[in-house]
Amino acid sequence: MSNPLTSDTKEAELRDESTAALVRQLAQETTTLVKQELEFARAEASRVGEGVITLARQELQLAKAEMSEKGRKAGAGVGLMGVASGIALLAGGALTAFLILALDGVMPNWLAALLVGAAYAVVAAVLFSVGKSRMQEAGPLAPEQTVNSVKEDVQWAKKQIGSEGN
Repeated sequence: MSNPLTSDTKEAELRDESTAALVRQLAQETTTLVKQELEFARAEASRVGEGVITLARQELQLAKAEMSEKGRKAGAGVGLMGVASGIALLAGGALTAFLILALDGVMPNWLAALLVGAAYAVVAAVLFSVGKSRMQEAGPLAPEQTVNSVKEDVQWAKKQIGSEGN
């Protein structure tokens, strides 16, 4: 409980002070308050900045991991497509030989060339199809989880900055 005499004494002291002294005291207290608020704002900005930097580092690590996984999955598909391309080149050579021999006309070598070319073409088509399906299993090469996570982080940072301004 406050002492009524003490309260009355304080009021009396305030009444005795000049207006200039009261304004000076108010200015000093206001200055102190503004300094404290600025220090608080600096501390909060620093905290949010450190949080954003930490999130950026974590997102970079996630992107690396995600791209590594996608690259590993896509690598097998690219390899099979490369083999299919080589075999398709062989099929093209055999078919070229077929055309040459077919134009020659009288020799049955063209039939052998046709069969070899067709066999190479079938093998190339199967390998290409398997390689393509493996590439599709890997999905898009962009780090989707990281992109989504960064979007969430941006929203979080906006909320943090917005709530600091209130």
